[in-house]
Amino acid sequence: MGFREDVRRIKALADENRLAIMLLLQQGEKCGCVLLEELKITQPTLSHHMKLLCDSDFVIGRKEGKWMYYSISPKGAAVFREMIEHYTRCDHESVKTEDRPCC
Repeated sequence: MGFREDVRRIKALADENRLAIMLLLQQGEKCGCVLLEELKITQPTLSHHMKLLCDSDFVIGRKEGKWMYYSISPKGAAVFREMIEHYTRCDHESVKTEDRPCC
């Protein structure tokens, strides 16, 4: 993965409604109509948020009749956790200060 893809994933979660959606989906698969009711947003707004979350692989959507059902993607969540670990690792802690060259 490159920086561009990582930024896209981070931006997908950088919204109050999308974070709320992720919390709601932690309880299991939900119909779009349930998400609309819980979040008190319009259908076009929900569609926008779900597109970003699905395109970033955080959420999986499946159509059943005329309804869309959404759930958290275990694979997408794992990739995100690995990405965050990559950027937040503290490799310097294993190296003594006196061993590091300085200007």
